[in-house]
Amino acid sequence: MLIVSAPSGSGKSTIVNWLMQEHPELKLYFSVSCTSRAPRGTERDGVEYFFLTPEAFREKIANGEFLEYEEVYHDRFYGTLKAQVERQREAGQNVVFDVDVKGGVNIKRYYGDEALSLFVQPPSVEELRHRLEGRGTDTPEAIAERLAKAEYELTFAPQFDRVVVNDDLETAKQEALQIIKDFLND
Repeated sequence: MLIVSAPSGSGKSTIVNWLMQEHPELKLYFSVSCTSRAPRGTERDGVEYFFLTPEAFREKIANGEFLEYEEVYHDRFYGTLKAQVERQREAGQNVVFDVDVKGGVNIKRYYGDEALSLFVQPPSVEELRHRLEGRGTDTPEAIAERLAKAEYELTFAPQFDRVVVNDDLETAKQEALQIIKDFLND
């Protein structure tokens, strides 16, 4: 299993998508997480996320259905369903978790050496601001909130097995690829 975490805008999803599309030999398959936020752009339910209402998310929490979950912002939950992960493991897939830092730490704690945890770090908070603004998907208030959270999330990097600093996307992709190949071949 591969756990990839990073502050929003660090390039985590770009790197993971590249690995999955360009390196089928790795047999990586997403663990599709749940969220209570609304879909962005062309996101589809069951593909990028399972989109739930905050109420439905709370019901699954109460039923103990999550491997990990986090209320990242008020009424904005993210989480990984246990049943989804177990189905994929039973099918022999190398499950990829694209999760927030707390979720990454929790999954690593749960699976231990069966999982590789990778933290994708931006070169600086200022570069992160530039990337988030360049996306054009968030309000200035949301960007300020994400940057404040990013500073906190960066403190989690030492809890991950490996850290990739994404100051050059191509270099970061190649570094992540080598780390994953080494892990899968051990």
